[in-house]
Amino acid sequence: MDPGSLRTGMVHLGLGAFHRAHQAVYTEDAAAATGDTGWGILGVTGRSARVADTLKPQDGLYTVLTKAQPGAGSAADASLRIIGSLRGAVFPGRDTPLLLRALAEPDTRVLTLTVTEKGYPRDASGHLAMADGVAADRAALAADSRQRPASSDVAARTPLGLLARGLFARYRSSGAPLSVVSCDNLISNGALTRTLVTELAEAGGTGFCAWLQESVAFPSTMVDRIVPAATEADRQLGSGILGLRDEALVVAEPFGQWILEDAFAAARPAWELAGAVLTPDVAPFEAAKLRLLNGTHSLLAYLGALKGHATIADAAADEDLAADASALQAEAIRTLVPPPGVDLQEYSASILARFRNPALGHTTLQVAMDGSQKLPVRALATVADLLALGTVPEALARLVAAWMVFVYRQRNVHGSVLPLEDPLRETLAAQAAGPESGLVDRLLDLSAVFPPPVAGHPGFRAAVKVHAAELLAAVPGR
Repeated sequence: MDPGSLRTGMVHLGLGAFHRAHQAVYTEDAAAATGDTGWGILGVTGRSARVADTLKPQDGLYTVLTKAQPGAGSAADASLRIIGSLRGAVFPGRDTPLLLRALAEPDTRVLTLTVTEKGYPRDASGHLAMADGVAADRAALAADSRQRPASSDVAARTPLGLLARGLFARYRSSGAPLSVVSCDNLISNGALTRTLVTELAEAGGTGFCAWLQESVAFPSTMVDRIVPAATEADRQLGSGILGLRDEALVVAEPFGQWILEDAFAAARPAWELAGAVLTPDVAPFEAAKLRLLNGTHSLLAYLGALKGHATIADAAADEDLAADASALQAEAIRTLVPPPGVDLQEYSASILARFRNPALGHTTLQVAMDGSQKLPVRALATVADLLALGTVPEALARLVAAWMVFVYRQRNVHGSVLPLEDPLRETLAAQAAGPESGLVDRLLDLSAVFPPPVAGHPGFRAAVKVHAAELLAAVPGR
């Protein structure tokens, strides 16, 4: 399908590599299967205009470099595909008015998000938290509500703030229904997004809130594809295949999966024709992926980084760490209801096989980022369920201990620096500071990360201390 023939019908918040290797590909394949030209994507960057500025001279075109097992990155083990579904790329810092207009357009019928766990500012109870930028976005929404049309030039500060203001602009203009599809690794991501947007929307008045409940759907989803950061070697490999250099190239594994709750408010791309699965209940798929894949990913990231492994593939090939990963999966399976047609043992084995793909070069440090946001959904919910069953999960305790030592030491066994990238970086550093002997107690007392059933369980606390002592002994202090 000619990219130039596509009309914008979808807006995406969080124009990173994952969206370009996942939802954008599914959307292009769906359009090709139906011939429907109404599903071009307007992509919205996050904190920086870099991706938008890179894509603009390429007319939104970019390539996906798929790297398969068991190769080491040669052209014979890689394939390249040009993607044309992205028809515009903008930055909220300078383009908020344009985005408000785009979200108000009746032809825009779907908005998707990949803004990572930290893009959903929430407290321990799952309600809206007044994090940086949220209060400013509430004030901007209130200002929009006093104008006709809502066209404030004030730049949105957060993805959810931009979404709430865009929905308000839609309410004031066409009032057409819209589906908001969160594609982030969160439990019940659709319901959570609805809660946070609704609470933010209160600044727009009761009429707006009533329209939001009636006309906007928030289906839950589960997404899966390993998308490591592209390197210069990847771009050179892509250039060798294509004959042109693509500064916006993204790298991905061959596997991809998308499970969507079939609960949309308006028309959508025929994603099922591109391999996606529509189901009335995403929860079993979502729980299996978060607990078996994402939980294992985090374990390999922290233990692997501490042991000096640069990539997830190296960590997964380490026999000791692979045994830890299998033990974690066995613990997690006890808490899961198998999704329809899925054998959880086979699924677990396939995950470890994917992680061992050496061609991807997915770094342990990339996966280790934002641990304070990831651990609650990837590991601590599993811990809480197992503790309620009367079991202290040793592998999950080892994962928590590895994260704590990663935060505390910020060094690996060789003394090399492990940078701590986390939205709670300063809080974590302050809480961790002190004697080694009290590290576990200090961090378990951090209520922003650890729920009371986990932090207050003496058996789990004791297990984490045993694993932390072993890891602290192996990793030298500063």
